[in-house]
Amino acid sequence: MALLLDLANIVGGFLLAVSVLRLLPRVGDDLGRLAGRAAPIAWVVGLVALVTGGYYLIVHLISGPRVFHFEVVGIGVGLALLWGRLTGRPTPRDERPDAATGVRLLLAIFGLIAIVVGVQGLFTPDG
Repeated sequence: MALLLDLANIVGGFLLAVSVLRLLPRVGDDLGRLAGRAAPIAWVVGLVALVTGGYYLIVHLISGPRVFHFEVVGIGVGLALLWGRLTGRPTPRDERPDAATGVRLLLAIFGLIAIVVGVQGLFTPDG
């Protein structure tokens, strides 16, 4: 279950950060095409992140030892990816796919943080 949370953080972070990752020289176009192919399943990644993050948040609130940043970031990724489905309004990342300003930039920075947290979670012992 922890592996699902970490992978959802990494993939969800990538989907959120793609507007900034497209600006990278040489690999930006390829990353943009990859994110375009993965965009239809972004809601599945968001759902997995939200469910696993919520599960671990409840477990750590009830039985301790404390709330970790992995689950908080997972819940944030899940909410960001499911925003359009939860509210019925368009997501900020769908408005202008060629610019990273305002809310899109904030989501992209949060996506980069989610990638780092997901990779950290892969190397953190669960016990």
